[in-house]
Amino acid sequence: MTLSLHTPDLIQKKRDGGTHTRAELEALVLGFTNGHVPDYQVSAWLMAVFLKGMTLQETADLTLVMAGSGEQMNLGNLPRTVDKHSTGGVGDKTSLILTPMLAALGLTVAKMSGRGLAHTGGTIDKLESIPGWTAELSEAQFLKQAREVGLALVGQSKNLAPADGKLYALRDVTATVNSLPLIASSIMSKKLASGAHTIVLDVKVGAGAFMGTLGAGRELARAMVDIGTHAGRQIRAVLTDMDTPLGRMAGNSLEVLEALDTLRGHGPADLTELCVALAAEALSAYGEDPAQAEARARQTLADGHALHKFREFVAAQGGDAGYVDDPARFDVAPDRAEITAPEAGYLQRIDALSVGRAVLVLGGGRERKGEAIDHGVGVELLKKPGDAVQSGEAVMRLYHRGGRGLERALELLRGGLGFGPAQPAAQPLILDRVN
Repeated sequence: MTLSLHTPDLIQKKRDGGTHTRAELEALVLGFTNGHVPDYQVSAWLMAVFLKGMTLQETADLTLVMAGSGEQMNLGNLPRTVDKHSTGGVGDKTSLILTPMLAALGLTVAKMSGRGLAHTGGTIDKLESIPGWTAELSEAQFLKQAREVGLALVGQSKNLAPADGKLYALRDVTATVNSLPLIASSIMSKKLASGAHTIVLDVKVGAGAFMGTLGAGRELARAMVDIGTHAGRQIRAVLTDMDTPLGRMAGNSLEVLEALDTLRGHGPADLTELCVALAAEALSAYGEDPAQAEARARQTLADGHALHKFREFVAAQGGDAGYVDDPARFDVAPDRAEITAPEAGYLQRIDALSVGRAVLVLGGGRERKGEAIDHGVGVELLKKPGDAVQSGEAVMRLYHRGGRGLERALELLRGGLGFGPAQPAAQPLILDRVN
């Protein structure tokens, strides 16, 4: 009997609420990856998982099967390895700041990152704002740079957890993306295959995130921490607010400019605090006292060590390090438009999703993989929720090129703003931690 003839039994088992064994998941997932199980059967199984869920053990087993479906990076010869993953947000340029901070602190970051899709930005896209910088390194170059510089960052390999790529493509067209065990296994399969000993997760919660509520974010964080612990890794998760964009800039070149300001010690308070908190989590996972870890993390920004490490990293991957020293050289779209306050009072709300969609229609994002993007367009937040405003005062600035997408972007942004006579209560950036 062929492998595919057993598949209906597995579909039925999950449809009826049963629990899969590791061997059953291997037969199904690896059979699909190798072309022996057809996509229509896996589609039916994905819907069964969407409706019936999975136990923690099943989710951990599924993740390990996916992680083992292709190549796995061996970072065992590198000291104190750490990886970081964000579940995606608007204005989230954290990796541009955090990874050189970690390298400056004596940790090794050998990281694979992705490109942006829909309203969420991608680290690779942002770094490609720097002329010459490349995400293409051989495995030998990648490991050599990680050892010598402490930081190497490349695009995700198709050979790394290939089961995830195939399953995600199927989930995308079968309305099964938003399933907690499938989301957790997708993220963690790539993280485990990437080989780092310690993984810090930034789980975004709110209007601009994939997890809309704190409860859903906490559930996802716990699932991913359990998976990592099951696999013998040190896992830390921080749940952070994404109702409002992070920092003040959204758009590729603009976010690199804001990251450089932060590496010089002059960044927005929310962005700086998040990077310090995530760096402290990584150091704490290696046994450092939390208070000492936080102080050391802040020092890398104050003394310029993180900025120096970023410059070294850019040059090592072919980028023009002169852009680090002279940010005025970055390509920023030349045309401007502003949104003003309709009345005096306080800015009460900036919807992160609206900002992300505005950047997308201006040309700074992609709705389909492979689409070209304009690195120079974006949105600057001149005010944040809680700030006082005067009637007619500018609260947002748009950077556009020749009016492309401008009217739609203005419509989106105006729809995402809220004003009122009373100052809103300050909302915490860090909502919870799961270790």
